[in-house]
Amino acid sequence: MTRRTEWPDSEGDTWSAAGDTETRHGRGALRGREDSGGPSSSRAEAGPPRTPEEQARAICLRLLTGTPRTRKQLADALRRRGIPDEAAQEVLSRFEDVGLIDDAAFADAWVESRHHGRGLARRALVRELRTKGVDSALIDVAVGRLDSEQEESTARELVDRKLRATRGLDREKRLRRLAGMLARKGYAEGLALRVVKQALEEEGEDPELLDQHLPDD
Repeated sequence: MTRRTEWPDSEGDTWSAAGDTETRHGRGALRGREDSGGPSSSRAEAGPPRTPEEQARAICLRLLTGTPRTRKQLADALRRRGIPDEAAQEVLSRFEDVGLIDDAAFADAWVESRHHGRGLARRALVRELRTKGVDSALIDVAVGRLDSEQEESTARELVDRKLRATRGLDREKRLRRLAGMLARKGYAEGLALRVVKQALEEEGEDPELLDQHLPDD
C-alpha cells in the first residue's frame, strides 16, 4: 500500500507525498499554472526543485522509498548533497511530525531483524544502532526487548549449526572456534564459552578436559 502524507508549507500550500513523488496544491501551485505560457515554462516545471526545502523533500522521499532510515542517515545524505543545514532540519522535522521518520520504530525493527536473521547479540546491536545515529535512550528500549534467556537460546542455535563443521578438529580448536564465532556476533565471553562447553559435552566430550582449555576467571 502506498503511503500518502500531507503537510502545509510557508506559502500556505499543501504538499502531498506518495512514495517518492510529491504534489503541491494551493496558491503556489495556482501561480505556477497561471505563469505557464509555453514550452519554456513546461521545461521549468519539469526541472529540479526551486528551493533547498523542495530539494531536501525530494531527496528524503527517494531515500525512504522501500527502506526506513534514521534522521541522522537522512541528515548526512542531505549534507553530502549540499543542502543548507537550516533547510535540511526544517524538512527532517516535518518528516518526523508526520511519521515518515521514526527512529524508535527503526530501532525496534533493526533489533528484530538482526537478532533473528543474523543472530546478533545485544552488544553488537547497540554498536550498529549507534552507527545509524539512533539516540541512546531509544537503543536501550529496543535492545531491552531481548532478555538473557532469548540471547542464550539464540547463541545455542548458532553453535548447533556450526558443530558439524568443527568435527575432526581437536578439542581446544573446536572450543575456540565456536566461542570465537559467538564473540564476533557480540556475545560475552562467559556466555559463549558456557554455551559451547554445554554443546560439546552433549556430544560426548569430557567436561574436565574441556575445563582445562577454558580461561581462568
